[in-house]
Amino acid sequence: MYTLIDGKLVSRLLREKLKTDIETFIDSNGYAPGLAVIVVGNDPASAVYVRNKHKACCEVGIRSIQIELPEETTEKELLAKIELLNADEAIHGILVQLPLPKHINESVIINAIHPNKDVDAFHPINVGKIMLGDYQFLPCTPAGIMALLDYYEINVAGKNCVVIGRSNIVGKPMAHLLMERNGTVTVCHSKTKNIAEFTKNADIIIVAVGKAGFLTADMIREGAIVIDVGINRIDGKLCGDVDFEHVSLKTSHITPVPGGVGPMTITTLLNNTLVAAWQQHGGIS
Repeated sequence: MYTLIDGKLVSRLLREKLKTDIETFIDSNGYAPGLAVIVVGNDPASAVYVRNKHKACCEVGIRSIQIELPEETTEKELLAKIELLNADEAIHGILVQLPLPKHINESVIINAIHPNKDVDAFHPINVGKIMLGDYQFLPCTPAGIMALLDYYEINVAGKNCVVIGRSNIVGKPMAHLLMERNGTVTVCHSKTKNIAEFTKNADIIIVAVGKAGFLTADMIREGAIVIDVGINRIDGKLCGDVDFEHVSLKTSHITPVPGGVGPMTITTLLNNTLVAAWQQHGGIS
């Protein structure tokens, strides 16, 4: 029988501690950490994510500012808004919700956010620090996954780890964090031939490809640990990149979708905002 890796439970426990830590920050500095989230356009999925982030901020005591801009907002106008937030001492974290409209260059926008306020850890300076192991922030989803592994006392050292997906947001930083923990890491992607040859030998598999049911039971060995990052909507229902019904029967640990990695991503964002606030105005507590 597998162990279900409960992201809702772990997230709730971490947020309880975070709320106490934020109260300490407020007592020490006289103001709450501030997070600004910029949304351009009317993408329904982005709207859901932003609402969840705002609700989570309110629950732990972070001052959340939501800036909604129309679809036709120009790149220049968005850059001007970011410049104002960079200079605002009451804002400690800045997040621009992706994806952006096609006429706006995402790289230009990410690079415009001050690295000290880049709580998504997407800025090239922060990416470089992560590669060196000397970082201020970690990308929210990979850091959330590491927190889940820690809670369930899953030791990465010496394990064969396969990451499926090589995005800058999940796959690449995930592979690096696993290597930092002394895991032996293979990254598979759309050009990898015979992915099952790699996954069948894996102790830990992390799937982030955005294809419903991509990982099937015949692709894993008995006792594998499976982390599903995917969020797909099929016939109105959310599902992950893993065929949970069949894969779970062979695993020792597995995350559900929803309720697995998702809550941890937002919790890490909250923590990154507090870290940014301490570093900008108080020093690490």
